[in-house]
Parts: sequence; structure tokens; C-alpha cells
Amino acid sequence: MVIDREDTAGTALLLAAAPVGKGRLIDAVGVLPALAAVPPGALTGTDAATLVELADPLDPQAVLTRLRAAVATPGPLSLYVTGQLHLDHRQQLVHLALARTSPSTLRYTALPWHWIAGELRLRRPGTTTVMVDLVADDQAWRRLAAGPGLPALCHGARVYGRVVPPPPRRAIASPDYLKACAAIWRSGARPSLAALHEQVVAQISAEPGATLGALVFAADFPPAQVPGQVPGLVPPLSVPPLSGPAPAAVPALGEPSGRSAGSAVPPARRETGADPLPAVLAAAESGRHDEAAAAAAAWEQHAHRTHGSGSPQAIHWLEVRADLARLAGDPAASCRLWMVAAEARLTRRQTSDDPEVEGAVDRAHHQWEQLRDADTARALAPALIALRRRVPGRQRGALRVLQRRLERWHDGSEGVTR
Repeated sequence: MVIDREDTAGTALLLAAAPVGKGRLIDAVGVLPALAAVPPGALTGTDAATLVELADPLDPQAVLTRLRAAVATPGPLSLYVTGQLHLDHRQQLVHLALARTSPSTLRYTALPWHWIAGELRLRRPGTTTVMVDLVADDQAWRRLAAGPGLPALCHGARVYGRVVPPPPRRAIASPDYLKACAAIWRSGARPSLAALHEQVVAQISAEPGATLGALVFAADFPPAQVPGQVPGLVPPLSVPPLSGPAPAAVPALGEPSGRSAGSAVPPARRETGADPLPAVLAAAESGRHDEAAAAAAAWEQHAHRTHGSGSPQAIHWLEVRADLARLAGDPAASCRLWMVAAEARLTRRQTSDDPEVEGAVDRAHHQWEQLRDADTARALAPALIALRRRVPGRQRGALRVLQRRLERWHDGSEGVTR
């Protein structure tokens, strides 16, 4: 079977995208009929599954919204991505091209790969599978070939697939890797992911005209990378390596209620004693939000590897990411991350009246109040209400205020009364 069977329903998100016209390097949507013919449960390793297709989407924000909805589901998530990768010359970030993408509009019409990775990091490790069949243009190919590539950004996810170099001029690549996976599943076979991957790679490598030199990925949990630097995808911030004594406290990141951001827990330990947080915040304050978020996520991954997933160091960087999302004007991501942080602190057996737990829930609530999109607000509300019931906070009636606001979202009056 594809992955270990789960009792809960899974979600399979199929994303196939490539530019329309002569800029197209791969017939991305050509794989969708084959995958759609596979029983959805085979795509997720569950008895039941929801299948979502995105065929040649136009808008990166729309794709991000659908991805966030999939990430928010409680069961296993399998993400299938086929398309083409390009390198943003200004920021040196890899993007997945969408239907309207051209070289001159890449930064505005393509989907940054670290957006995908940032959303997947919100999920519990081991519940996410990413399968890719991608072609990279010349510059993106050189960048990916020089480092660990895409799996390095998908911490906690199973990553299988391949990236191939650009095809010859006027040729169009085919997503043969995922087509071969679909053929095996349609036959009724359910090998493990590792066995499936080996079988597919051997099969497509033996075919006439097979692409040589492909980057092949097969990893349950990608290796850790240097914090602040994700080779091949994210420009590094000038932050020192981890190790050595830590500073005594974490600076507050800004709190809408006026309360301290809350933690005297040292972040990851550093050899030089220098705190990377000021460099991360400086990047955010200068408008380099993607760069700051990528660096903070790398520090968080290092903390996971070094100190454990529920460690104070890991939670610290999770909260840094939440506040960076606030600074970037993304209240939905900030709300989700603060909720994850609150749950992490409760899992560490911190009490519901602990100031750090209350602060995380208060911040999640505040960011939810900043939302203007009804669908996003409604999607986040159940988890936030559940948290509010466990952590009432010191503001009397906070749960009641939240529920009333949600009612206004449901009846359509929200936005008119604000």
C-alpha cells in the first residue's frame, strides 16, 4: 500500500501547472486523468479520501488558499505536484510556474516553492506525503543540483519523485514518474512508497529516450540543513551556526494586547553567543518577509533536530514564525502558527492559565480578528474555539466574542459592520 493505513480519511491534492504557450516545458496536466482514475484511498493510504485537483491554476494566492485548506485537514495529506520550476533572479528563490507565468512576471504569477514548504511545516510530522514530477529550467536546475533541493524544505514529510533538466528546444517533457505510479495503483497493487519509488525509477529509466541525470528524491524525513540557509532555494541570512551558550532571554516580538511576547526560554544554542533573531527581524522589517520566514523555519528545523519537536527551543522559533507572518500581513498564517504553538505548550503540560499558553491563544485570537476573508475565518474558527474553551484567557467573555464574530461571518454581515 502507498503509506501505512489510517483509520481517518485522507486528502489528496493534485497540483498540475505550467505556462500556456511556448514557455511550457512539461505537459503537467497530462497526468491528471491517470491519477484521477486511481481510487482516492490509494493516493493517501487510507480507506477513504477526498481528492482535489488544481489544473493549470492562474493565481498563486488561489493555489495557496487551496493548499492551506488541505493542510488544515486532520487526516493524512498527500500532495502531488507536477510542473516546471524557475529561479527568481532578484531573490534567487525557486518558483513553480503557473498558467500565466512568463519570465518577466515570475515573481507575481508563479508560486514560490517555500510557500508550499511553509504550509506543510504546520502539519504533524509523519502525516504528509509529497510526490513530485517536475522539470527545471537551466538556472533552477543548476541551483537544485548544487544542494539538497526540494526535500530540504519539506521537514517532517515523506518526499518522493524527481526533477529533470529542461528538455531540448521545442520539446515538451512528460510527467512519466507520476504516470507510472498511477499505472501501478490502477493495477490494484499497493506497494510501500519506497518500493513503489524504486519500481517506478527502474521502469522509466529503462524506457527509450529516458531523461538522464534526473534528481531523484526518496526520503521519509529530509536531512537537516544549516539554519538560515536552505541550499538551492533560499538566500541565506547572515546568522551564526548553532552551538555554545545561549542568551538569557528571548526578546519580545510585539504583542497587540500589550503583553510581553512571552518567553525567557533560550532559543537554540550558539557558538558565538550572537542571537540570530535580530537579523531575522531586520530582514522582515526591511520588507524581505520571505527571506525572514525561510531563515526562521530553518532555525526551527534545527531546533527540532537538536532538541526535539516539543522542546522550548523549537516552540520559540515556531512563535517567531507566527509573529513574522503578522509582520508580513498574513493573519491567517499567523493565527494558525500561534494555535500550533499553544497546542505545543499544552502538550508540554503547561497549564491553561500559564502566561505563555494564554499569550499564544490571545495572539491567535487577535490574528483571527484581522481576517477579511470569510472562508478562511470559518475554516480556522473551529480549532480556535476549541482552544478558547481550554484556555479562556484573562479577558472575560473572549470565547463569547469569538462565537458572535463567527456568527456574523456565517450570516454575511461581517465586513459590512466593521
